[in-house]
Amino acid sequence: MNCVILQPSYVPWRGYFHQIWKADCFIFYDDVQYDTRGWRNRNRIKTPQGVKWLTIPVYKKGVRAEGTLIKDVRICPDTRWQDKQRRALEHSYSKAPFFDAYMPLLERFYAARWEFLSELTIEMSMAVASELGVRHTRFLRSSTLQVGGHKTDRLLNLLKTVGATHYISGPSAKNYLEEEKLWDAGISLEYMNYDYCEYPQLHPPYVGEVSILDLLFMTGPTAIQFVLTSGSERLEASGTTPAHVMAMR
Repeated sequence: MNCVILQPSYVPWRGYFHQIWKADCFIFYDDVQYDTRGWRNRNRIKTPQGVKWLTIPVYKKGVRAEGTLIKDVRICPDTRWQDKQRRALEHSYSKAPFFDAYMPLLERFYAARWEFLSELTIEMSMAVASELGVRHTRFLRSSTLQVGGHKTDRLLNLLKTVGATHYISGPSAKNYLEEEKLWDAGISLEYMNYDYCEYPQLHPPYVGEVSILDLLFMTGPTAIQFVLTSGSERLEASGTTPAHVMAMR
């Protein structure tokens, strides 16, 4: 049984959803320390002025303290961040082919009042995964599993708890993951290879490491193809460079 364990992120990039697709069980790692400069409350979109951040404002008091968990971070309620993000998306993507098809999905979340950051980001990620056609993945939160341990030991305990036999990790984990502990437990290990092809974008030049929203607005129902197929596979299948890629070079 394939398992992925990742921290909740705000409308993350396609690599995150690639891991969701590959997972039989996807665990949102929501009871680890919140990182103030990561992807937990923000992500990037393309705009006419270049790449810009979409950021959800959170309470600063206590967030920087050692041990503040992702699941405990609260959204600031007295700001109009939803309206600002609506306007930013409309300004950047109103001319995208599938903007009108997917903006109502986001409106559902922007119209609601959210107290905890992870509640919003987890629900949004699951909704986007559904739009991409994910039907087989079971979603869990580490905070509900009551598993102890630190670093690799904690990951291993989570994997054992859900009955995983195969762990899929991002490539950066090679720097700290104690692989032999997984092998000794009979759990195989796979590192992701983020070899993605380019897709049509507004506002050149092309930038691949942006929110999944960019891909959805631009490619619609075919978005999952750009998540699952590598750039080398597309070039080999076509025997040439795709026309839209050539047009952007």
